[in-house]
Amino acid sequence: MTAIVDYDSGNIRSVVNALERLGEDYVLTADPAVIAAAPRVLLPGVGNAAEAVSKLRARGLEPVIRRLRQPVLGICVGMQILCRDSEEDDAQGLGIFDTHVRRFPADPEAKVPHMGWNRLENLESKLLRDLPPQPWVYFVHGYYAGLCPDTVATCTHGAVRFSAALKYENYYGTQFHPEKSGDTGEKILQNFLHL
Repeated sequence: MTAIVDYDSGNIRSVVNALERLGEDYVLTADPAVIAAAPRVLLPGVGNAAEAVSKLRARGLEPVIRRLRQPVLGICVGMQILCRDSEEDDAQGLGIFDTHVRRFPADPEAKVPHMGWNRLENLESKLLRDLPPQPWVYFVHGYYAGLCPDTVATCTHGAVRFSAALKYENYYGTQFHPEKSGDTGEKILQNFLHL
């Protein structure tokens, strides 16, 4: 069973649909006890990082998320708030991943936000096993996590090479949306469910 953290900041429907397609039992919850007891935890996120982390803290969920020892997957803004901080409204993250989140620079050759399909490179995680070389995944973001020791996949948009996926101990993060990334995303979610 997977707990989807309900903190009013995620694209819950697409994540729920993806888990249902995979036949995974899930619960949508903001209950700390349920989250702590779940075998796996998904932290989706859409929109503004500062608002997202504020909503998470307002529900008293920051200490719960920090103490989890089961596999945790942050998606998009859910990954960004697990980082140290973000330039987006000077958000202070949970500091699980040792990197900063920055805004993409203006670039006439690379629109911001980075929206659409792009390739993953340098895959180094069980979360990303058994994928084709340089698989295509779907992104929607104007901010990115910098490269760091926790980086387990990269992507390039314009002149910026950034962390497309992160891992630290039991915590995983994807800047892209696996739930919107077709067969590749489905395989990544299957991998997460079998960690």
